[in-house]
Amino acid sequence: MYDVSTPDKFRKAHFTFLGELNDFLPHYRKNASFAIDFEGHQTLKHLIESLGVPHTEFGQVLVNGQPAAPPDRLQDGDRVMVYPADTLPLSEPRFVLDNHLGQLAIYLRMLGFDSLYRNDYQDNELSQVSSEEERVLLTRDRRLLMRKVIRHGYCIHQTDPRQQAIEVLRRFKLAGQVRPFQRCLRCNSPLQVVSKQDIIERLEPLTKIYYDEFHICPACNQIYWKGSHYGHMQEMIADLANQV
Repeated sequence: MYDVSTPDKFRKAHFTFLGELNDFLPHYRKNASFAIDFEGHQTLKHLIESLGVPHTEFGQVLVNGQPAAPPDRLQDGDRVMVYPADTLPLSEPRFVLDNHLGQLAIYLRMLGFDSLYRNDYQDNELSQVSSEEERVLLTRDRRLLMRKVIRHGYCIHQTDPRQQAIEVLRRFKLAGQVRPFQRCLRCNSPLQVVSKQDIIERLEPLTKIYYDEFHICPACNQIYWKGSHYGHMQEMIADLANQV
């Protein structure tokens, strides 16, 4: 019996991805125009993501030279040009990071950015937090970024945590918003000034003698002061800023 759906299987569209979007493609499709088969019910968003590019990563899409929207459907022979997402500075940078980016979370907190992280987050939780709190989801899992509920996200390319921090600063143009030592490295809460007398029983003998300025995390009670580690952290922050 004749299958009326058969013609859909022979539809073809030609795709070209620009710029860093090629990082998501296999080597034989990078920086080239290529054809794919598709079925008529598939949306433009579905087709682009089926090629490995999350919707959080692409911006303008042209079909036969005309602007198109992710829910649109293609016709046989269409030519699709996909551009990277425009990168706009974040007026209030707020992030949530997946389970594999713990060191990056510490660096972002050290730089003063609101960065939620737990090592036991489930994908559903990450999606929910990102959506409900309007946080940018940072992850190396491109499939996670393809969830419809995710509106703001970025796929981290680097594997070294310091390079990841530089990548985030560049991507979201954050160099001018760095406010170091404002957040707890453990839990992300904003720090508060605390008098030495209020915490003196918790200090080591030499710390009592040589330091007078302290901050405390109101959430986890961690104490911070400008000890020997402070100079090293300042050097690291300066090094990161110089590479942005």
